[in-house]
Amino acid sequence: MAHYGDMQNAIYNAGLRGVLPDYPVDFATLEARAQKALSPSLLNYVQGGCGDEYTQDRNAEAFRHWGMVPRMLVDCSERDLSIDLFGLKLPSPIFMAPIGLNGEVTQDRRGDLAAARASAATGVPFCASTLSNSPMEEVCAAAGDVPGFFQLYTPKNEDLTASLLTRAKDAGYRAIVVTLDTWVTGWRPRDLNSASFPQLRGKVLQNYFSDPVFRSLLDRPPEDDPAAAIAMWTKVFGKVLTWDDIAWFRGLTDLPIVLKGICHGEDARKAADHGVDAIYCSNHGGRQANGGIAAIDMLPDVVEGAGDTPVLFDSGIRSGTDVVKAIALGATAVGIGRPYTYGLAIGGDAGAAHVLNSILAEADLLMAVNGYPDLAAVRSAGASLSLAR
Repeated sequence: MAHYGDMQNAIYNAGLRGVLPDYPVDFATLEARAQKALSPSLLNYVQGGCGDEYTQDRNAEAFRHWGMVPRMLVDCSERDLSIDLFGLKLPSPIFMAPIGLNGEVTQDRRGDLAAARASAATGVPFCASTLSNSPMEEVCAAAGDVPGFFQLYTPKNEDLTASLLTRAKDAGYRAIVVTLDTWVTGWRPRDLNSASFPQLRGKVLQNYFSDPVFRSLLDRPPEDDPAAAIAMWTKVFGKVLTWDDIAWFRGLTDLPIVLKGICHGEDARKAADHGVDAIYCSNHGGRQANGGIAAIDMLPDVVEGAGDTPVLFDSGIRSGTDVVKAIALGATAVGIGRPYTYGLAIGGDAGAAHVLNSILAEADLLMAVNGYPDLAAVRSAGASLSLAR
């Protein structure tokens, strides 16, 4: 039986022939490579956070005060990292979190397509963002048979929202991830100091520019008058959502609905009571609000409040070890964000696939060494307080 951890054997055996990996297997070296590959403005947007970036930094650092306790004399010669989600049998618990500037980070400015191809190559689902340099239909097709999700920034125009959700269903996406915390952008000093906001320069707006409802709002097509199209985007972006809107979403789509940005146990309970299909614990990687608690420290309360509703998680994941810790704390699936985007920056789809495979290999080997043959054993370890702070 093949395991994700077999990747290390392939690397070592290639080394015997003098062949080194094309891309780094650790986050620090990956980030350093990406810093050289991205322009200053792109790097600021991808790497930056809100305020003094305290929350962003804490997201990653907080994993260190959660520790896995090994269990010995357990046969882990075979491991199973598969999960069930939205009626899908997925080979691993990770997915590619939505990143709104993916399209810009590759040399051809088609990073969304490259991310989807990495999904096809690895079997890791891609959550495509509303903000994209390629229409959602092309992105979904590039992922092949690997199921993908569509992340929605809800427009103020209800007809446009309905159109985006219909397109997502018709394209083949398997769930809708509604982002709750981005009806207005947070205070981001790196972007402000360079007076650079990519969307105002027409970047990553192709899902809008290709949409028939959005185009009907314009006097001329976006390709003929991009400035007017950008101005219209600023008018329609960012509907303020309330709990009353969950029923509205239910009326627009029969796809599973996921609420992204839930960080409080009571909000998780309310979401479960409203019958959503999954709760997504995330503080947007520290990009939207500063001064908060690390997302991983809020995860246990969210899981408790969610009850039987699946909980997705992202924010601060940098390694396979982080993935296993999030699973132990109750996450059903774990989103990878900046790491795979850095992979896109240095190697396109091949770079992103390498990053995803490296994270899976580390998670697999950690489980093997620590005596956890499957994710149920990992979760059992967390429930029995084998995680210590």
